Amino acid sequence: MTKGICELIWLKRLLTELGYRPTFIMNLFCDNKAAIAITQNPVQHDRTKHVELPNSLAVSQQAVRMSTPARKRLMRDFKRLQQDPPAGISGAPQNNNIMLWNAVIFGPDDTPWDGGTFKLTLQFTEDYPNKPPTVRFVSRMFHPNIYADGSICLDILQNQWSPIYDVAAILTSIQSLLCDPNPNSPANSEAARMFSENKREYNRRVREIVEQSWTAD
Repeated sequence: MTKGICELIWLKRLLTELGYRPTFIMNLFCDNKAAIAITQNPVQHDRTKHVELPNSLAVSQQAVRMSTPARKRLMRDFKRLQQDPPAGISGAPQNNNIMLWNAVIFGPDDTPWDGGTFKLTLQFTEDYPNKPPTVRFVSRMFHPNIYADGSICLDILQNQWSPIYDVAAILTSIQSLLCDPNPNSPANSEAARMFSENKREYNRRVREIVEQSWTAD
């Protein structure tokens, strides 16, 4: 089995423990060949990455009914990401913990972030979706609204959070933030100042971050 995919097999085990034995095949789609941050060494096609897993990770109604509200919602979020993945993002739960996710955001095309592959973690609590997850970049970043520890200054993760937001919406919003920062609410004062006063140097620093993302573990 493709190395790195095993972190998703816990879903199959969970469903089996709940009395549901899956019989289908789940497809994992990412729309960038750089999606190695989620899966290592998968089969690649020209425009998309297609990985087939024996046995299904599909979510049964029985399993959903036996979940807590937060876990039920996260399983639904995961299902949506698999069935209708937004362009340029990918995410999946870690190992045996649906409350902790790995994610990848691909730098938007035709921006200084183009070509970058940026890893994140999302930590949920049982209060989700009434409270937002804690989201943090694992990859090194240089951005006005990203702290040195990878934490993100984004309104929907703070005072503008709403239960209507799901994992896809969170990751899409962060992707948009990359090329549309708010220098008036800086988490990185150097990046904010450079973005406002010396865009050329700012873009150069961003390109360095992009190149580092290709080789980061």
